[in-house]
Amino acid sequence: MGAMLRVLAGAGLAAAVAGGGWWYAGEWRPAIEAYPVQGVDVDAQSGPVDWGTAKADNIDFVYALATSGEAGRDPAFAAHWQALAQFGIRRGAMHAYSLCAPAIEQADHFNATVPRTLDALPVTITFAFDPACAARPDRTALVEDVSALIERVERHSGKRVLLRIAPAFEEEYRLSEAIDRTVWAERRFFTPGYVARGWRMWQANDMARVDGFDTPVRWSVAAP
Repeated sequence: MGAMLRVLAGAGLAAAVAGGGWWYAGEWRPAIEAYPVQGVDVDAQSGPVDWGTAKADNIDFVYALATSGEAGRDPAFAAHWQALAQFGIRRGAMHAYSLCAPAIEQADHFNATVPRTLDALPVTITFAFDPACAARPDRTALVEDVSALIERVERHSGKRVLLRIAPAFEEEYRLSEAIDRTVWAERRFFTPGYVARGWRMWQANDMARVDGFDTPVRWSVAAP
């Protein structure tokens, strides 16, 4: 019986430690002194947001997913876009690039969904492998496709885009090396080092707890 109690006690301690680590991970953000500009990105899966409360939790900017591929629209984008303007939070729109759709059609889809807004942050195009898309073009074809997409979106928005590149996608295509644009890199808790030109935005925590949200969100910072 004593041995069993010791096992149970040890398991309880391990669970408590693990639980404490999970709590700390959700609360962790890069130091505001080192990275004064911090914010989040959202989509429909972020759930309802109390933007007044969120703004008070040191959110300087928000990127909202607008479109994906040649036809996908995030159902929460219009509401997010309007609310961010209402609460005076700097806002930017995102497009999720698809390897399974032509670049021009993707660009036209984004441009038709997101109005040109003078106070908007630069458009972000995200690059990550999608399990639902098996296409893997060669690097030359991809770079040509992405360049066409960028040209068309920048003509509409009037600003140079950001490229948000997942580590696996960058490893496969070295996109940051091929295209000279500001990069938004991703690495949980530690500064990323996988992009060729360095990063100007860093997704530092993809399970951050933020006031005003019922679910964990992706927390990012701008390079000082």
